Amino acid sequence: MAGLVLREVSKSFDGTPVLREVSLELADGELAVVLGPSGCGKTTLLRIIAGLETPDAGEVYIGNRRVDLLRPRERNVALVFQNYSLYPHMTVEQNLAFPLRAARVPRREIRQRVARVAELIGLSERLKSRPGELSGGQRQRVALGRAIIREPALFLLDEPLSNLDADLRVRMRGELVALQRKLGTTLVHVTHDQSEALSMADRIVVLHQGRIEQVGTPQEIYRHPATLFVAGFIGQPRMNLLHGSIERNLLVPFGIPLLNRELPRHLDRVVLGLRPEAIEIRPDGEYVAQVAGVEYRGDSHTVVLRFKDQSLV
Repeated sequence: MAGLVLREVSKSFDGTPVLREVSLELADGELAVVLGPSGCGKTTLLRIIAGLETPDAGEVYIGNRRVDLLRPRERNVALVFQNYSLYPHMTVEQNLAFPLRAARVPRREIRQRVARVAELIGLSERLKSRPGELSGGQRQRVALGRAIIREPALFLLDEPLSNLDADLRVRMRGELVALQRKLGTTLVHVTHDQSEALSMADRIVVLHQGRIEQVGTPQEIYRHPATLFVAGFIGQPRMNLLHGSIERNLLVPFGIPLLNRELPRHLDRVVLGLRPEAIEIRPDGEYVAQVAGVEYRGDSHTVVLRFKDQSLV
């Protein structure tokens, strides 16, 4: 069963297109990360799925049910923002229970579900604490718990880790993935952080200027980018893009042999993508370049080379 289906969803603001015929299908229980630079339409896409924005065209399905004509509360979707959106005057227990009280769930069931979710997010001992007494990671867990307790058909996360420090962000990635695996609910996570996307996703959806550039596993996105944008956007340091031409199976002016027999023998314009880790520096190397700069990274060095009037990392 499909967890989420988008069919040619488009949206403009004041005549400026933000999403352009976006189509996507996610399996039930899949963890998908929507990745792209600021302003590419990620948050707008999430808000359309949640029902906070209305698409100009297209259809949205959650669990094979069309929902783009329904109000937000009828969609059975939980949306978690980057700023947590917790009630500061309420305890953890009260924050977790709030969605259930609003839905008039019986008190006994509320207590049971709060206890179960608090254990799931590792905050059973902090139920009487208020948000101001918690760390950033704990507050984010409460926000997630408040979404989980509703038992939605779909989780939507809008850059939920961006306000955390680097170490905590890395730890929370693992916790989020483990939590999603336990719940088995489809999750759409929006971020501009490619390391987050590569480490968490079952599949990555690369969004650029309102269009989907590529959908694939992290390995597919990294090893086989479908467009120049994906090639240049994914990877740290980014892929080297060498612009030249093909003459007799050589990339000119670099003299690099191209072994792909499907390529024509002559092409006036071609771009060769070369990952930094594919380049070796050796005394018996085949080519000569000048070292233009070196950056120490702790476990490695990033070396910038000047090669035939182009930079190589």
